[in-house]
Amino acid sequence: MTTADLSDFQLTSLVSYHQVGSLKAGVLTRPAYRLWAFGRRSLRDGDGMDDLGKGSQYRLTAAKAAQEADGRKHRSQKSQARIVNAMLELVAQGNLEPSADEIADIAKVGRRSVFRHFSDMDTLYREMTNSIAATMGSIVLQTFEATDWVGQVFELVDRRAMGFEKMKPFLLAGQVHRHRSQFLKTSHAQFVEKRRRLLLKILPKQAAGNFVLVEALDMLLSFESWSRLRDDQGLSIAKSKRVLKRAIEALLESQAGRDAERTRAEDD
Repeated sequence: MTTADLSDFQLTSLVSYHQVGSLKAGVLTRPAYRLWAFGRRSLRDGDGMDDLGKGSQYRLTAAKAAQEADGRKHRSQKSQARIVNAMLELVAQGNLEPSADEIADIAKVGRRSVFRHFSDMDTLYREMTNSIAATMGSIVLQTFEATDWVGQVFELVDRRAMGFEKMKPFLLAGQVHRHRSQFLKTSHAQFVEKRRRLLLKILPKQAAGNFVLVEALDMLLSFESWSRLRDDQGLSIAKSKRVLKRAIEALLESQAGRDAERTRAEDD
């Protein structure tokens, strides 16, 4: 699910077989890196990095309730789905702490129904989290287009840009409520760990064993970094992605230089 018509990551033809092999093995030589980066820049400069979803609406829906033979139970499930959808709609509009009255008004149910279906807010957060997970599944489970690990890391920037933008109101709502919700604390920790495991799965053994490289990449690819660029520094989606990609480029080039120096020292 890329946002540009031309992928940034189909660069195999620009790098020799030996150099591509070194990328996959985790050995990023300076010549291979520079040729790869040059080709990537050539594509990127013309990719028309427009803002994602500018003016678009969130299309998050509650998980579809199973059909039940018992009509009363089925009506109860429909009411619960409406309440979850109301919560999603309010948060998507920027209301990070919707009240029971606001939820009931949007859901067209009584205030008592909100409390009857969700005796505590963690239950409602759990339903919201399940709905978000179902909506974002297509992004998370998508197969990478890039064939080398460096290209896949850059592809993560585009994927997470799309995911974070779509999920931003809900992630921010989670930050607001996390201090008083054990469920949200646990859910956030799992969210961070899943993103980290995906990064580690991409990295070759040598790169994955580099503590500083892994921690720096994990930070640059985090929602916190994205939110800082978008909300605190006021950058557009296109500029935020460009900043992250340039930072990762610099990080990888610096690491390549240190690896080269270490190889020369060992040879001497």
